[in-house]
Amino acid sequence: MIYNEKMYELGSKRSAIRELFEYGKKRAAIVGAENVYDFSLGNPTVPAPDCVDETIRNLTEELDCIRLHGYTSAQGDEETRSAIARFLNKTHGTQFHADNFYITMGAAASLSLAFKALTTAPLDEFVAIAPYFPEYKVFVEAAGASLRVVPADTTAFQIDFEALEAAIGKNTKGVIINSPNNPSGAVYSLETIKKLASLLGVKEKEYGHPIFIICDEPYREIVYDGAEVPFVTKYYDNTVVCYSYSKSLSLPGERIGYILVPDEAYESKALYAAVAGCGRALGYVCAPSMMQKVIARCQGETGDVELYRKNRDLLYEGLTAIGYECFKPQGAFYMFVKALEEDADAFCERAKEEDLLIVSANGFGCPGYVRISYCVDADMIKRSFGAFERLYKSYHN
Repeated sequence: MIYNEKMYELGSKRSAIRELFEYGKKRAAIVGAENVYDFSLGNPTVPAPDCVDETIRNLTEELDCIRLHGYTSAQGDEETRSAIARFLNKTHGTQFHADNFYITMGAAASLSLAFKALTTAPLDEFVAIAPYFPEYKVFVEAAGASLRVVPADTTAFQIDFEALEAAIGKNTKGVIINSPNNPSGAVYSLETIKKLASLLGVKEKEYGHPIFIICDEPYREIVYDGAEVPFVTKYYDNTVVCYSYSKSLSLPGERIGYILVPDEAYESKALYAAVAGCGRALGYVCAPSMMQKVIARCQGETGDVELYRKNRDLLYEGLTAIGYECFKPQGAFYMFVKALEEDADAFCERAKEEDLLIVSANGFGCPGYVRISYCVDADMIKRSFGAFERLYKSYHN
């Protein structure tokens, strides 16, 4: 064998979400794009805030080619890292500095670096709480560890602490949390975060080694109805934050984010060095130079979250009026809906007969549910209700 079989497996078959997206493009060419209701991808449709375009124009006028497009330090431009630290300190009352941050090509890169830096032995495990982003398994296994999944709390989509405690063992290196959550849209409450910190503190003493919280936070700013997202480093020292500007600034294709290693974390300087070493070993070199400069000047800016809220309300009210059982999200831009049969995969295949492209949550570790991404045009949501109603009636007639 001249190639890596595992990598071949990953490269020769897209994720279920990407497969559905590609199917949608083919169907659009046959029946017309207006007749395909594609709720597959979490691809922001809200425009980037004005500061992004303004900053890019200003940068091209202010800087020569080398300063604009040349290499930065491997861990990221110091001015950018300092700007992030200042913003978070002002917002959350923290005490971060530039050397707590390593600039990455988005949250996926941050997560990959975190898992790789924390994995020290083949038996190491990371724990995900369902529903969870399926690529966690890919990232964790690529780091040389394994993923253990805690079943979902389908009442409030917080954390089933009894199940979590049973999942944590001597080989647990970290617990991954994603709030606001993809795919449920749930936001972990302060009570949940404090209870998680308390449990992990007990488990650290029991097993005699640190257990990290890995916070996956690309949706932090996209929240509704006054929901607050606790900043986890304030409640648990051994926390690593993985952040992306893909959603807050509507820049998913620009691939820019960071990994935050607080001073309070166990052997924080060594862990930061391990993160930097992983970036070197993986050949990341540095994150995109111009985008580093853009985010430095756009701290605290977001796209128009109100447009997502309007889409949420439109979709929730429309689906529940038909008869669907939906969890009303507090954040992100996904609606989590109970499938009309036990097999969510089969339900999604049946939905395709109406050209409704929705994602089975079987791959998210939460059987019986589907994810509907509402970061789409509001008119498409309105036009889709006829198809959703026909699908519902096909199960109830």
